[in-house]
Amino acid sequence: MDKQNITGLIHNAMYQNIKKKGYVAPVDVLMDIGVLSKKDYEDWRFGKVDFLERVCQANLRVLSGIMKEMRAYAAKNHLKPSWTCYHQWGKQKDRKLRFSKSKDEKIEHSYATHFRPMVIEE
Repeated sequence: MDKQNITGLIHNAMYQNIKKKGYVAPVDVLMDIGVLSKKDYEDWRFGKVDFLERVCQANLRVLSGIMKEMRAYAAKNHLKPSWTCYHQWGKQKDRKLRFSKSKDEKIEHSYATHFRPMVIEE
């Protein structure tokens, strides 16, 4: 998949998620563009996978590019970032989930940041 195609898929996924749910999460975009399967996402949420990047069907360079494009789309469309804490589903609900092998704080924060339209008060 070339850069132009993936950019279009990312933009469309973000637009559709905002329209449908009122916000967009990186994990939803990854599923919508075919980089992450619903089964792999659920396995990660239930703690069967140690970090999300392990089950993504793209290398780290591509994943980094996807995240960068999401932030660019959010900035261009005046979407407000909102950090969300991801906890495991099931028995160990207090266990925080990891997104990256590196455990890098910036990368973890990037994956956990949702975007929503800014509310303009009159």
